[in-house]
Amino acid sequence: MTTRYAVILAAGQGTRMKSKLYKVLHPVCGKPMVQHVVDQVAKLQVSQIIAVIGFGSEMVKAQLGSDVHYVNQEEQLGTAHAVIQAKDLLSGKEGVTLVACGDTPLITSETIEALFLHHEKSNAKATILTAKTDKPDGYGRVIRNQSGVVEKIVEHKDATEAERKITEINTGTYLFDNALLFEALNQVSNENVQGEYYLPDVIEILKKKGEVVTAYQTEDFNETIGVNDRVALSEAEAIMRKRINEFHMRNGVTIIDPLNTYIEASVTIKEDTVILPGSTLAGMTTIESNCIIGPNTEINNCLVGDNTAIKQSVASDSRIGSHVNIGPFAHIRPASVIDDEVKIGNFVEIKKAEMGKGSKASHLSYIGDAKVGSDVNIGCGTITVNYDGENKFLTTIEDGAFIGCNSNLIAPVHIGKGAYVAAGSTITDDVPSDALSIARARQINKENYKRK
Repeated sequence: MTTRYAVILAAGQGTRMKSKLYKVLHPVCGKPMVQHVVDQVAKLQVSQIIAVIGFGSEMVKAQLGSDVHYVNQEEQLGTAHAVIQAKDLLSGKEGVTLVACGDTPLITSETIEALFLHHEKSNAKATILTAKTDKPDGYGRVIRNQSGVVEKIVEHKDATEAERKITEINTGTYLFDNALLFEALNQVSNENVQGEYYLPDVIEILKKKGEVVTAYQTEDFNETIGVNDRVALSEAEAIMRKRINEFHMRNGVTIIDPLNTYIEASVTIKEDTVILPGSTLAGMTTIESNCIIGPNTEINNCLVGDNTAIKQSVASDSRIGSHVNIGPFAHIRPASVIDDEVKIGNFVEIKKAEMGKGSKASHLSYIGDAKVGSDVNIGCGTITVNYDGENKFLTTIEDGAFIGCNSNLIAPVHIGKGAYVAAGSTITDDVPSDALSIARARQINKENYKRK
């Protein structure tokens, strides 16, 4: 197979985004735009991926990592100027080079592979990915002769009125014979309205040399959308969200209302899970089989086991077992481990705590910095008092303990196996196994007090 290279254009500031965040790092369904593009290209047996960076270069490097090579475009003088920054890495090499934009997050590996196959089949030296749209304003137009052969690409600002009526547009994604690409880049001038070095001019240069130039028209214009402002960002988000939701539904997940379900690209969901409206699944979340998630639930970076229900609740950076019931209105905060068959009820907050198998905290409790064994019952209104104003301390509750309602467990404290804590107690000392601890003032009734 012909050696493949890729150059990802990611140097522009993106002033129309009106943001301090570098344009290609704006997320679409939880993943930065440029990462979407690189992930799709990486599926295609590409020998080398080169990102052309400029503004925010260190942040882009931190996002894409060491699998990508980087070249810097200090001045943004056009797309041809951007690509030529890669000459030290690619010039003179035999192979085919893909040039794609880092702000086209909807492009797919399937479309790029089809572009490669069309290029090879046509024995072309350049192939343009094109699309048709009813709203071509702002896009370069693909100019063909009467036989349908591509003659050139004209940028919108340089196009005549007749050319602007053409609905086939240049998507900004190309394939080039690598050696010819860098030869032609040396001949590109900036004699145009913008005074920039346009990559599409390479097409005309190759045509004049008698080289074969072709175009591959994708059926899905949405894949080619370039994101330059917040409006386009929201459009890309909606399209990507629909794509993600359809992927999960076709793989056995029931999504009751896809228009009101928000699943990021990194989420894994197993079959026969039901996602109810208003739910957001984000980060490296995995939902196993036969779960019920939602309505109005937010889960971020969590592993959720089989047959678990999480309703009207928030969970983040935690591990949740199988046959667990959480909610409504519970909050599972980071570094929590919820074992199988646990119940976390309404208005219960769990933070950096372990809940052993079969344990329950059914109502209105805060369990923070705690290690709770199995089959523990934590009564309504219980608090692990973990913070003294400077440091956090651990509460340990062993298997089978019973914590009565409205109890305060002042950490560090240890509740032994099978122990009972009477309702209303404030526990400051360890409770032995199988003991009953009562830590409250004795009740006094004063007869006829009201009359006095």
